[in-house]
Amino acid sequence: MGDLWVFIVIGFFAQIVDGALGMAFGVLSTTSLLAFGVPPATASAMTHVAEIFTTGASGASHVWNRNISWKLVARLAPAGMVGGAIGAYLLSNIDGKVIEPFISLYLIAIGLYILFKAFRPQFKRDVDDWTVPFVGLAGGGLDAAGGGGWGPIVTTSLIGRGHDPKKVIGSTSLTEFAVTVTISATFILTLGWSELDSAIGLVIGGVIAAPIGAYIVKHIPVRPLMIAVSMIIIATSLFRLF
Repeated sequence: MGDLWVFIVIGFFAQIVDGALGMAFGVLSTTSLLAFGVPPATASAMTHVAEIFTTGASGASHVWNRNISWKLVARLAPAGMVGGAIGAYLLSNIDGKVIEPFISLYLIAIGLYILFKAFRPQFKRDVDDWTVPFVGLAGGGLDAAGGGGWGPIVTTSLIGRGHDPKKVIGSTSLTEFAVTVTISATFILTLGWSELDSAIGLVIGGVIAAPIGAYIVKHIPVRPLMIAVSMIIIATSLFRLF
């Protein structure tokens, strides 16, 4: 029971951050579980299974709060699912740790760029931006292969290119549900269901927190939101890099 409450607290706070900033549930959950002595493989399995429920709840909450660009979702989801399936398949043959330092360096650069953009005039870019499907493909692939990264890669890339931060966060959170289901299904077929029970605490905490995060993103001004996005990306990426 003690472990269950620990997992609930981890899931709650990780989802608060993820729902408000459109990223970091996977990174924060996995990092926290490892800090509490959970083996790496178990931490990864628990996080991916839990994300099926937390991303669903978070996406529904963003729909309720009207933080969604449906056109952006339609362009992100298919590419993200394909990338996620490919990444999960490759992970069975290639160690994701090999590419993790390069992902971290990329995210640090994106975080610094967003911090710069937070203090510059914002130029909204249309969702017909040709890079959207490619960002989704890369985000899905790296999320599966690197143990996390859909939110950091997709959210930071799209905000960095000038899309509306609030719509990006909401749309990314909703789209992540479809991507996570694809990735999790691949991992479950490969690893089995042995870790499903351990993910219950993360699910409970994350689902409780999802509406709170969506409410926060609707009411926070754009500049503080972008600063928060950049800070959490830089901090988590530096932690993973070193």
